Amino acid sequence: MDAARRLYTLLWQPAPFFIRRYLKKRAQAAPAYLAHWGERFGGAQADPVQEPLWVHAVSVGETRAAEPLIRGLRRYFPDAPLLLTQMTPTGRAAAQALYPNAQCRYLPYDKPEWVGQFLREHRPRLGILMETEIWPNLMHGCAQEGVPLFLANARLSEKSQNGYLKVRRLVEPAMQTLRGCYAQTAADAERLHLIGASNVHVCGNTKYDITPTAGMRELAAVLRNRTGNRPVLVCGSTREHKGVDEAELLLRAWRAYHGDALLVIVPRHPERFQTAFDTAVRLGFTAQKRSDNAAVAAGTQVWIGDSMGELMAYYLAADVAFVGGSLVDTGCQNLIEPVACGVPTLFGPSTYNFDAAARGAVEAGAAGQVFSAQEWQYTAAQWLSDAALRSRYAACAEAFVGKHRGASRRMAERIAETVQQA
Repeated sequence: MDAARRLYTLLWQPAPFFIRRYLKKRAQAAPAYLAHWGERFGGAQADPVQEPLWVHAVSVGETRAAEPLIRGLRRYFPDAPLLLTQMTPTGRAAAQALYPNAQCRYLPYDKPEWVGQFLREHRPRLGILMETEIWPNLMHGCAQEGVPLFLANARLSEKSQNGYLKVRRLVEPAMQTLRGCYAQTAADAERLHLIGASNVHVCGNTKYDITPTAGMRELAAVLRNRTGNRPVLVCGSTREHKGVDEAELLLRAWRAYHGDALLVIVPRHPERFQTAFDTAVRLGFTAQKRSDNAAVAAGTQVWIGDSMGELMAYYLAADVAFVGGSLVDTGCQNLIEPVACGVPTLFGPSTYNFDAAARGAVEAGAAGQVFSAQEWQYTAAQWLSDAALRSRYAACAEAFVGKHRGASRRMAERIAETVQQA
């Protein structure tokens, strides 16, 4: 073990104390953070699945992005069991919903003895880290145990690149243990190469390969039936950042709207559901919750989507969509999802998580970008009143997404070829 990793490993000795404090704090708003601690802190798994296809996806977005890749890998490994690991309760819940026959658990934190036990318990046939997950001890552990490890759907912002370069002596050896690194864009590939990745290939973004299931389409029809014949504007995955609540920004701006459209707000995190509802009421709106399981009354102005795992159904039921995490500076949530649903889509100025997709969608006429809540309100109102304009955006969205499909197939082919040659 080199000096950089020895120091990194030494820092993991006191780290669990602080991590437990952090999890307890998160649990004040989201009690699920108190569950399954043994999995996080090196506890033995009761019945570990053996020789699985192992996919690590931090939270909901990465878990959804893994879905078409897993589907592609099943062509090459049809009989292998599936192991999914996450770091958040929402990610774990999404994995359990998508893959009821898989084993789902938290990935242990990066102490060598914990990740060593994890690898020996499961003996994965291969491992896939989704998007940007760099755990040096885990990566070195996979190399030592002979587990082929891949970074898939990989992306790296310039800000993250600069951060990793500051600890290059730690990161570069870990990146060199990867058997393959499959980047979303050429810019991502270049940045990944600069922090030490080799065998880097540009494959595209698996999120373009996500398609609505029959169940999602059926749920969308149910939601649309509850909203009646009114125009519907869905604001998906709204965030809170540095004390600024994106849902409140939208609601304050929406007070200038005087039509009959229904504003649907779906917060990114469940602990924000009640806050969004309370804010709507405080600002003078007549509001309802999705969890009431009642039809939306004619006089209701705001509907709070307080449910998990239904975002695509909300988008399918929308006339216009707005993607959260973009008016506050959190880099935007998955803007590809509503575009892939054929919904005219807006997003704000902060798009560093989806930089290429954002630029490409705007250039293709498949989406629009706004730079303030007031501009969002004005543009959304205009789109809601113009069916021909919405049809043009929907047609461009279909062409744009179709042009970018296929990343999952390309990654699955390369992973299978590498594993089978080993």
